[in-house]
Amino acid sequence: MAFDFKKEFKEYYMPKNKPEIVTVPKANYIAVRGKGNPNEEGGEYKQAVGILYAIAYTLKMSYKSDYKIEGFFEYVVPPLEGFWWQDGVDGCDYSIKAEFYWISVIRLPDFVTKKDFDWAVGTVSAKKKMDCSRAEFLTVDEGLCVQIMHHGPFDDEPATVAIMDKYLEDHGYRNDFSDDRFHHEIYMSDARKVAPEKWKTVIRHQYVKNHSNIE
Repeated sequence: MAFDFKKEFKEYYMPKNKPEIVTVPKANYIAVRGKGNPNEEGGEYKQAVGILYAIAYTLKMSYKSDYKIEGFFEYVVPPLEGFWWQDGVDGCDYSIKAEFYWISVIRLPDFVTKKDFDWAVGTVSAKKKMDCSRAEFLTVDEGLCVQIMHHGPFDDEPATVAIMDKYLEDHGYRNDFSDDRFHHEIYMSDARKVAPEKWKTVIRHQYVKNHSNIE
């Protein structure tokens, strides 16, 4: 049976409907950066997602090609994720989606190296005639985070984020947004096949101790 990250690492993909603390280990991702409204038809975000999945499935199916990845085992491609931010905004303001900056990512198994990633990019570029020049091999080390499972449309996320913020405040912590620490979403539902009210999205924020509580 193929290795499934969602089942093997439930603590990272299936949090409860209330805030919880988790220590997220360092991981490698296929990543594409961009800016703009993710809902724009044919826009930059949807093009980025296409690139991510093309590379992800080329790596997943590499065992059927002449290219062999050391330590390879069959696996399910992990869910799509996204890091989101806006200039001058602490967190995200969903009323100005055109101002979003984002890094769209798909997690890689630990056995996939930069060399393997480069092979997949080259293969997709050649076989699918797809421009993958924006794709990068990205390592993220999130560490201590608070996370929750959000149910429903993305535009309803502020209410769920407010619950997370209150939890942090009550425990003497605060969000740690910075130039490389962002609002993080993991998409557990296929938005093309599931009604918005049934969408499940993991929301994850890095945090630090409140300065006012540091002795």
